[in-house]
Amino acid sequence: MGCGYWGKNLVRVFSQLGALKCVCDTDAARFDKLSIEGDTPKFTGNLADVLADQSIAAVAIATPAATHHDVVRRCLEAGKDVFVEKPLALNVDQGQELVALARKHSRILMVGHILLYHPAVIKLRQLIQQGALGRILYCYSNRLNMGLIRTEENILWSFAPHDISVMLHLLGEEPISAEAEGQSYLTPGVVDVTLSRLRFRDGVTGHIFVSWLHPSKEQRLVVVGTEQMAVFDDTAEKKLLLYPHRVDWASRAPKAVKAEAVAVELEKAEPLKEECQHFLDRVADRREPRSSGEEGLRVLKVLGACQQSLEKDDRLQFSTNPAPAESAPPCEYFAHESAYVDQSCSIGKGTKIWHFSHIMKGAVIGEKCSIGQNVVIGSAAVIGSGVKIQNNISIYDKVTIEDGVFCGPSMVFTNVINPRSEIVRKDEYLPTLIRRGATLGANSTIICGHTVGRYAFIAAGAVVTGDVPDFALMMGLPAKQHGWMCRCAAAKLEFDSAGTAECSVCGAEYRFENGQVREASNS
Repeated sequence: MGCGYWGKNLVRVFSQLGALKCVCDTDAARFDKLSIEGDTPKFTGNLADVLADQSIAAVAIATPAATHHDVVRRCLEAGKDVFVEKPLALNVDQGQELVALARKHSRILMVGHILLYHPAVIKLRQLIQQGALGRILYCYSNRLNMGLIRTEENILWSFAPHDISVMLHLLGEEPISAEAEGQSYLTPGVVDVTLSRLRFRDGVTGHIFVSWLHPSKEQRLVVVGTEQMAVFDDTAEKKLLLYPHRVDWASRAPKAVKAEAVAVELEKAEPLKEECQHFLDRVADRREPRSSGEEGLRVLKVLGACQQSLEKDDRLQFSTNPAPAESAPPCEYFAHESAYVDQSCSIGKGTKIWHFSHIMKGAVIGEKCSIGQNVVIGSAAVIGSGVKIQNNISIYDKVTIEDGVFCGPSMVFTNVINPRSEIVRKDEYLPTLIRRGATLGANSTIICGHTVGRYAFIAAGAVVTGDVPDFALMMGLPAKQHGWMCRCAAAKLEFDSAGTAECSVCGAEYRFENGQVREASNS
């Protein structure tokens, strides 16, 4: 659907992959200019023809961004799987609606964040996860060109989604805040140049500079770590370089010690073809795409925060989480009269804070959370939406809890692995990440520096001393895995010889592949 500036490339690749059934565009003159291999597809100027064709299982959409919400919605409602070019939609509400609709109809929804399929980005993420770069300090990207200048969307929405998606993918998390500044030079109200700043937990920052008013093309991403620095330059012959620079200290003064760049060997693959094949594979196996609708929604939240910052144009930071409590109406959240809520912090609508709890300045709490009695939430803690925190819990700095997590009574987080009262170790706090939907049982302990996976279930009294996979059931001291739990937490999962399981209570289906459990569909 849409075979203009970028859509013609999708036509070429999907035809090469033998999957092209039909091409739809309102401009019939474009048909004769397309590069098509194999069988000639049907041509139509009417989306309704595509939606009515039962032999078409999926639709790839490359129409203008302003049409994405309506076209994707119609395709999902017609029972089609959908690949849509970035951005998913033009605001968070539209994006949330599309993600929910895909779940409702059990459809694959994938967003065209092509760089997530680039061999250099894939390799760079592996290096970061392996610790080859050390602790990540900051990253920045430049996406500059003198090319197609749009008037229906600004440079932020046209160029920046690529770099935002890559930063979130490499760091494995969402930023806690985002801001942007820019300028319109050509069309009033349409920004041509922007500089965005993302702030992540642990102090990692990301800068994104985009412009379509630049004398030459530049597509460069730099990631700076304590051990090495990486440069991904998509316009260079050697696309990924590692610089093993270091900083030595002499007479208590830092001194830069430079080293020669080392080129990283990459697989030879066309990112667009890899992306399109990935979509076809997910249509076939019903697994969640790498650039899923949820991933597209995360990027959309960052874009929305940056756009809000651009419109205010006051250089103030705008959180990607709900607005700070001090700027929200008094009825946005409830705090018992005995609770202490320092200003300023960010507390979402519908959250309830009960007796003798203390929310420290800078803390971030999402919507519709329940904060029990005698709870302390640190200034650098991040809590998602729909989280239940029972009584007598301290959530320290560098603890991040995603949406829908349950923290049982008196469960414990730690922040350093070798505490001494006589030694200050605030600069040695280790991050802890609790992924969406996980359950942390009463009196359980999560040792810092680890990740508890999505919908994992930590039994009462268990002590977690390592990373926990998605859906894992953990028991004991130290905690060991005792099988897998369904999302509903009402039954354990029993996998057959083919690696499939169905929950005996709710009927949800799962697959066990490469040592990991995944839901069998997006539903």
